[in-house]
Amino acid sequence: MRTQAQQRTPAIVVGRGATALGILRCLVLAGIPAYVACPPGDQVSRSRWFRPTPGAVPWDGSLGPRGWDALRDMPLPEAVLIAGADDAALWLADLPGHDVGRRFRSSTCSRQTQEILQDKSRFAALLRELDIPHPPTFSIESIADIEAIPFDRLDRIFIKPVNSQKFSDVLGVKGVWVNGREELLAQWQRLHAQGFQLMAQEYVPGSAADHYFVDGFRDAGGKLTGLFARRRWRIHPADFGNSSYCESIPLADVRAPVENLARLLEKVDYRGIFSAEFKRDRRDGQFRILEVNTRAWTYVEFAARCGVNVCEMAWQDALGLPVTVAPANYPVGAGCADLYRDIHSVRSQDAAARGPLSKILLQWARAHLHSFRLDDPIPGLSYAWQVMTPRLRRGSGN
Repeated sequence: MRTQAQQRTPAIVVGRGATALGILRCLVLAGIPAYVACPPGDQVSRSRWFRPTPGAVPWDGSLGPRGWDALRDMPLPEAVLIAGADDAALWLADLPGHDVGRRFRSSTCSRQTQEILQDKSRFAALLRELDIPHPPTFSIESIADIEAIPFDRLDRIFIKPVNSQKFSDVLGVKGVWVNGREELLAQWQRLHAQGFQLMAQEYVPGSAADHYFVDGFRDAGGKLTGLFARRRWRIHPADFGNSSYCESIPLADVRAPVENLARLLEKVDYRGIFSAEFKRDRRDGQFRILEVNTRAWTYVEFAARCGVNVCEMAWQDALGLPVTVAPANYPVGAGCADLYRDIHSVRSQDAAARGPLSKILLQWARAHLHSFRLDDPIPGLSYAWQVMTPRLRRGSGN
């Protein structure tokens, strides 16, 4: 006799690394059978719950024509696809109109909506139209655009890409500082020659602790069935890195960001998982929106552990089932640490900035750990071994 989980429509995680691992664990929490389409040897493949997609050749997560072919050849009557990266989310926007869309489904919005939210230039234009607080942002198509930037009225300036994922994959950073117009011109010429579309943006003054996130899910009917707010306390690397330690906070602490985000998502008729980042501007107290991720984010498992399982919601919505509404009174003050990054973050700060070490040790002891879990330890241990092995070799002189 088949178990209830085996009788349910399976999900396929399309992603890699810690984000794919988080999605997989969210599905396990919900009792949804899952497969993962990822490159061979990826971190998520170390999970006790990992299963490659069925068929003679497991799907490695390749998109485009290879992805469509993989789905056609897959011996599944149906499945729900969940994206763990920007390019996968954009690709899945075409799924409903594709020939494999009868068998495979996804909780997704139109390609146009995906492109507006992923393209930083179009996103900035939409924010101006809706009068939603955001950092001053300037598209750069020519030297004339650089000449028009009012440096005398702005704080620190950095260059950022229109396409974040491609920029990060190639250069390993999210942004590049520039000091003045001449340096901006030189950096733009260098990066533009590599094929990147770029823009300049004012860096909102403040620390890592001024960053707030509103994560959640919006269903096919436009209902926000899940909202989860968290505050970043530490980041690594500094300025353009990723959260290394964050804590859940009440939705009441981010009323204005939630209201502005709801207006934004309604305007573009968004459907699916999202994660929006805001920074509180110390000059005027406004929460300025920085970006909206249109797929599962790195800390998606943390939200699920706190009762807001957006991956389960995406599975339900894709199948046309009633979507579970998450409680608004989720645990507040729960922490989540990316321990490897956070150790580096703490070590880079002086005692006055980081606070007592005893407080940090207590945070770590109580926190959800980003990749490592006692009930699924191998992904975290394998990542630690991967990081430490080169250092051990250098230390031994080999």
